[in-house]
Amino acid sequence: MVLSNKLPTIIAEVKTQSPFGYVSKRSWDELFDIAEKVGDILSIHTDPRWGGSFDLIKKARSRTSKPILAKGIHSSDEDIKKAIDHGADYVLVVGRIPQSDIDRCLIEPHSLKELEKLPPGTKAVWNSRDLSTGGMKEETFSQARKMWKGWLCQASNIRSIEDIKEGADAILVGENLENFSKDFS
Repeated sequence: MVLSNKLPTIIAEVKTQSPFGYVSKRSWDELFDIAEKVGDILSIHTDPRWGGSFDLIKKARSRTSKPILAKGIHSSDEDIKKAIDHGADYVLVVGRIPQSDIDRCLIEPHSLKELEKLPPGTKAVWNSRDLSTGGMKEETFSQARKMWKGWLCQASNIRSIEDIKEGADAILVGENLENFSKDFS
């Protein structure tokens, strides 16, 4: 629960599907419109397993002046460059520390051990979802926040503002974006 009236930065994700069985009833365009109304930053998937592509970054860039986060695993620095070339302001990188453009990356470690190894000044994302299974991680945002003193984004399983954890600098809202947006109606 948010302890003050100021909400963290909202990263609104345009997600049409996931490899864990989620399929949106809304089209990409409908989800984009919701994300644009609610988000400070728009998260656009580049990974086809989540209904994404690098071309969707270009499409989003043509429709908004808001910052765009390219969301995906981005397992190579070439993927980072490609996302930036397609119009992304920031790039999510999962499970590794990139060698280039780290100042434009949000890094999502798989575990608290990986979080501990991030360079100071890194923008970190703590995802409550285990990307190998789709289930919940045993390690929590609160544990990550206690360990990581820098900028930290809370990701996954955010249905309403009541789900925002104390200490989140940002939140990334995906599958529950439509429901979350009702808090702003």
